Amino acid sequence: MKALIFKIAIGFYFSIGMLHADALSEGLGAYEKGNYMASSLFFEEACDNNVMEACYNLALMYDEGVGVYKDDQKAMRLLTKACEGGFVDSCYNLGIMYEKGEGVTQDTVKAFTLYYQACEKGHTRGCYSTALMYYKGEGVRKNFVEAAKLFQQTCNEGYEKSCFNLGVMYRDGQGVVQNRQKAIELFSQACTMGFDLGCKNALLLKE
Repeated sequence: MKALIFKIAIGFYFSIGMLHADALSEGLGAYEKGNYMASSLFFEEACDNNVMEACYNLALMYDEGVGVYKDDQKAMRLLTKACEGGFVDSCYNLGIMYEKGEGVTQDTVKAFTLYYQACEKGHTRGCYSTALMYYKGEGVRKNFVEAAKLFQQTCNEGYEKSCFNLGVMYRDGQGVVQNRQKAIELFSQACTMGFDLGCKNALLLKE
């Protein structure tokens, strides 16, 4: 699950006991120092006491085999716990596992549901993945209009791939009124954000 990114930033929840918060903090500190085995043990302690960020971080370690043996099924169970506990990044990454069939039987409908759930909670990449599934008709009925709305939303939030994909939709008239100039603007915006394919497409349309 290459899209997983380890969450280093410490975000304590005042409702949890200081002991368990300390275990999360110790786990993050150990990870930053490269002491991955100790980090996994601290995260496990905190996760066992329902600190959902710790469950999420431990899931990433099992997914990548960092400090623990790689175990996609264990990662999936931990992400499920954290998602059900309200940690939105876990819902998004769990969606990736269902979409790719990692540690679980591939299920695009379940993946779409999880992406949509993350999107509803303001997760930009969750909204992008929801839009992509609407566009492709994977896990949900194809819907260019909904895809365009979500690509627009996440483009506004600074996600370069959304700007590029929305540019494609304006270029081809998919879910929006065809507009060559708007497509150029969106490709250029993606280019400015560092998405090279946006630069190439903008030049092609200008010629």
